[in-house]
Amino acid sequence: MLMSMKRDARKLQPIVQEELRRRAVAAIHGGMRQVEAAEVFGVARKTVWQWLTAYTTSGDSGLAARKRGPKGGGGKLKGWQAAAICNLIRDHHPEQLKLPFVLWTSEAVQRLIVRRFGVKLSARSVRRYLQGWGFTPQKPVRRAYERDPVAVTRWLDQEYPVIRARSKVEKAKLYWGDAMGARSDHQAGRSYAPRGQTPIRPGTGNRFGANVLSAITNRGDLAFMVFKRHFTARVFVRFLRRLVKHTERKVFLIVDGHPVHRSQTVRNWLDRHRARMEMFFLPAYSPDLNPDEMLNQDIKANAVGRKRARTQSELMRNLRGYLNCRRDNPSMVMRYFHEKSVRYAAV
Repeated sequence: MLMSMKRDARKLQPIVQEELRRRAVAAIHGGMRQVEAAEVFGVARKTVWQWLTAYTTSGDSGLAARKRGPKGGGGKLKGWQAAAICNLIRDHHPEQLKLPFVLWTSEAVQRLIVRRFGVKLSARSVRRYLQGWGFTPQKPVRRAYERDPVAVTRWLDQEYPVIRARSKVEKAKLYWGDAMGARSDHQAGRSYAPRGQTPIRPGTGNRFGANVLSAITNRGDLAFMVFKRHFTARVFVRFLRRLVKHTERKVFLIVDGHPVHRSQTVRNWLDRHRARMEMFFLPAYSPDLNPDEMLNQDIKANAVGRKRARTQSELMRNLRGYLNCRRDNPSMVMRYFHEKSVRYAAV
């Protein structure tokens, strides 16, 4: 079979796109598999699937060439106006511009254009502009309003590089730590069930929980402590003692600004053990910058959410068992540092 290099079909002329769609759909209806069609016509499998779906839904009209969105200043906006709107959307949230919206919807952009330039556009025209500017609808990442972008930039560009350099000079082991709570009624994942029947997860009516303190390195080390009671300064100091005891080198520990981490009890202990440990703080409201948060998500999804415990003791056994498996598999721990928001800490 003739093989072809993959191409970006969006860069082709509309009439060429239409011909390519029709040939691909005809080939599939003639018995060719979608995977083969993708190879033969040099496009991604997802593209072939989209073409086939469009044809199934709308027939021949679903494959017809369409007029593309305006580039920069087409339609009713002048070039400089379009550029201004594009920059405002890219650099601000709606609320920062005193608009009554949380997200950049087409309605929010409509309102912005009217407010700035007095130009009224239909929602369809706005969507075409957004397409032409390279904007696509995406699920936003949730972040606290109190988060300080300047502090985050300073951490990434200045503070963390200094900590990392110091750890190498002083031959310290750099850990990232965090605390989390696990509840017996936490649920994760999906369950198969007959179509139209929502699956029911049996519950005991008895809710209970346990807590986990953990610390990881980008070399796959994992230290943890599972406990019943509340997270207090005394509990945290106990964890710090364990961490120092089982680490031959000096420990650099990066944590968030939880009140326990900043308590006088913890500061006093650190002052007495400065030769063995130093602690550093992430910017406020920035859990996405902590690789150990990825471990927390893993625990909640796989050690708690998919394996129901009937008692607190069973929950704690499940947590310890799962964490022991992770500790015995350093490559899995290292994968937490592959997430985009924490990739900066991988080296």
